[in-house]
Amino acid sequence: MGVDLLVFGPHPDDLEIGAGGTIARHAAAGASVGLCDLTAGEMGSNGTVEQRLAEAEAARKALGAAWRENLRLPDRAIGKSPEHLVTLATFVRRHRPRVVAAPFWSDRHPDHGAASALVTEGVFNAGLRKYQAPGDAWKVEWICYYFINDAEKPSFVVDVTEQYETKRKALDCHVTQFQPPGPGSAATRLNTPLFRQLIESRDAQFGALAGVRWAEGFIVREPVPRANLFRSL
Repeated sequence: MGVDLLVFGPHPDDLEIGAGGTIARHAAAGASVGLCDLTAGEMGSNGTVEQRLAEAEAARKALGAAWRENLRLPDRAIGKSPEHLVTLATFVRRHRPRVVAAPFWSDRHPDHGAASALVTEGVFNAGLRKYQAPGDAWKVEWICYYFINDAEKPSFVVDVTEQYETKRKALDCHVTQFQPPGPGSAATRLNTPLFRQLIESRDAQFGALAGVRWAEGFIVREPVPRANLFRSL
């Protein structure tokens, strides 16, 4: 049985940063939501693989997603092997999502751009009947790209005002990444208050532009059809 929404993140915590509220909103509305981290973040400055996988699962429960899997692709080498495309296409064919969410293709972290390219190509390949990967061909409705570090003018935003505290709780699950550095941990861009400020100021700006308190922005590559010009359908 397929899922309504499948969200890919390069590392544990990335999908929460960019789409945590949207995930929670879909789950609360009764949609089936699956989460997939491409890597275990083993090259990160803080946290062991075991800790990061446990944090990701705790965040999954907070968001209300049905499940979360980790493809265990090599951190800092996403998409470097042709087998990664086969793995991605196989995963999509197995879970048969209606919609896929992936990182925006332009981001300061090279892994995020690489993840965007891998998901885009893997989803396309999954829909090709003659593509050599396990499972039957499956075409998704579209891919929506979310922001992690950087942002541009979105194609649309999702109002996540009612889900924003849930997003905060999911981010708080990633203790090794966002907790202020202490003995034995390294100071990073993520574990300063400024990084949370970056996330929340962006979500607040998208919200204010749309006339709501909090919103997450998404970009799509194709025009979004509407039935008419009325604001409320």
